[in-house]
Order: sequence, then C-alpha cells, then structure tokens
Amino acid sequence: MANRTRGLGVVLALAITALAVLAVGTTASGQAKFKVAFNTDTNGLNDKSFNFLGNKGRLKAQKELGIDTKVYVATAEADYLPNAVAAAQWGAQAVVMNGFLLADATNTAAKQFPNIKWAITDYPRVALTDQPTNAYGLVFKSEQSGFLVGYLAAEMVKAKIGPYGKLKSKLVVGAVGGKKIPSVDNWIAGFRAGAKAYDKRFKVLIDYSGDFINATAPKCKELALKHVSQGSGAEFQVAGGCGLGTLQAAKQAKIWGIGVDADQAYLGSHILTSGVKRVDTAVYDFYKLARDGKLGTGRDVVFDLKNKGQDVGKISKKVPKGFVTKMNVQKALIIKGKIKPPATL
Repeated sequence: MANRTRGLGVVLALAITALAVLAVGTTASGQAKFKVAFNTDTNGLNDKSFNFLGNKGRLKAQKELGIDTKVYVATAEADYLPNAVAAAQWGAQAVVMNGFLLADATNTAAKQFPNIKWAITDYPRVALTDQPTNAYGLVFKSEQSGFLVGYLAAEMVKAKIGPYGKLKSKLVVGAVGGKKIPSVDNWIAGFRAGAKAYDKRFKVLIDYSGDFINATAPKCKELALKHVSQGSGAEFQVAGGCGLGTLQAAKQAKIWGIGVDADQAYLGSHILTSGVKRVDTAVYDFYKLARDGKLGTGRDVVFDLKNKGQDVGKISKKVPKGFVTKMNVQKALIIKGKIKPPATL
C-alpha cells in the first residue's frame, strides 16, 4: 500500500489544484449546497451489511439534510485512494471511508486535502498513521450488542430450544470471525462475556476465517460445522460476506445462527437474532455534524446502546418472552454503566 500511495503523489497534488476551480451545487437561493461523499470497500453496495448500511445513511442525509451526495464503489483495493481523490475533485466537503481496509487511503487523503473532513467507520483515529487533525473515527461499542446476543444465545441453548425442535447441544456456543482485528474481537469478546454471564459454565468456541469476502464463505461454514461437532448450539458470525457460510452451517445443523452488523433475520427461521451496528446512523450523524460545523478537530465519534448506534435485531418468535425480558434487563444495566462488557479477548 505504501508504494501505491507514493505513486499517486503527483495525482494528489494536481487534485488539490483542481479543487480551486470546481463548481459546486447551489440551492434555490443561490447558496452553495454542502457536498458529501461515501466510499465503499470491495464488497459493493448490495452486501446487505456494512456498505448497504452506510449507503442507507448517505441516502437519508441527502433526503433530510438538503445536501448533495455521491457514492464511490471500489471494485479492488487499488481503487480506495483514487476514489478518495475523485471525491475531493468532485468538491466533497466531508467524506466517509467505509471500513478499516480504507485506513491507509484515509490517512493519505486527509493529509493531502486538509480542508475536507474525512471519516473512517469502525476504525479509531489514533490508529491512523499520521492522525490528521481533519480525520475522524466512527467507532462502535460492539461489545455491548455482542454481550446481549451472547446472553440470549446462552438462554436458548441451555433451555435446548432450537429453531426446528429440541437442541442436542451442550453448554457450548461459537463465533466465527473474519480477520482478528479490534472491530471483530470486540463483538466476540462481548458475545463470550454475555454467554458466561448467563451461565459461567458455557464454553465459547472461537475461530477466524482470515477474510470477509463472500468467496470464502465455505471456509466460515467449515469452521462453524467444526464448532457444531464440538456441541455448539448457536453460531455467531462476525465475518461479513464469509459469515454467510457460518449461518448456512447453522441452518444445516438445525441450530441457531446469529447475524452481525445488519439485521439478518431475512435469512430464515434459523436466525435467533443479530448484533446490529448502526453504520447508517454513524454516517448520517457525521454528515450532519460536518454540515453544521460541530465536528471540531480530529477525534472519535462513539456509537453505543445509549445513543442507539448499537442494538439487537429482530428476535425469533420461538424465544420465550421471559428470556427477552432478562436480556433487556442486561441491556438497561449496560446503558446505565453497571455492566461494562469487555472489548478485547
């Protein structure tokens, strides 16, 4: 990535000059409209997960905030920085770079275009190489939602209530992550803590596929089936497109699957619930703060259960109401700060 960044130095320098002559949109009163851009990773806008949610936030901002928006879809990692330059050339005043894979491009673009506000989702500003003062991290307390779905999974597995009948599993649940990075591990750390909070005897099996791409779904399925062979009654996917394989394994084994980021209840009756990360809320809020001039210098904007940046998705109708009530008691305690789920393993 470093070599590619240096190779585009001239392009970036020319783009800075080009910004001076770009025309911007105007309102009916003749005032320039605020312009924002949204840059995806390589999973596309229809991933029904991270990019889909971020773009949903963009569309909401366009409708409700009266701003101009544009989306740039990457088809390869080599597109990340050129897409950032293109957003700057278009005249964007605030840009969201969606996901940790765009960290190097975010760092470089923020340095080269200091008058633009740059945000990266799911990645803390302090982790950017140069920590530009015009860069912002949109970060999530995913361990909070992870705790809740882990608690609910433990309730169901201990009661042996399955999606298609009685579970034969032991006091075991599993999680399949993509890459072992902080934004994956905080989900899993919370999940493990939630299961053990319900019953400390629970064993939580953890594996990583090494990728998030849909093409690696068979790998995630294989790992989840390994957990099933060890007695798992619920599998939590934290691996993007690859994680769909985890949920396929859950359906095949007639145990519970738990979605991530977006509400994945649409996949079928084997979905217990989902740990929901409101990327759409984060993107919308960033654009609004930028438009209103309320961002200040570079910092992290944190999203959690309290400000509804984290949540739990649709819950299976097979879950007893009493189980949901118990989970919601845990939710209230987390919001009050009386329970603090761990963010690391």
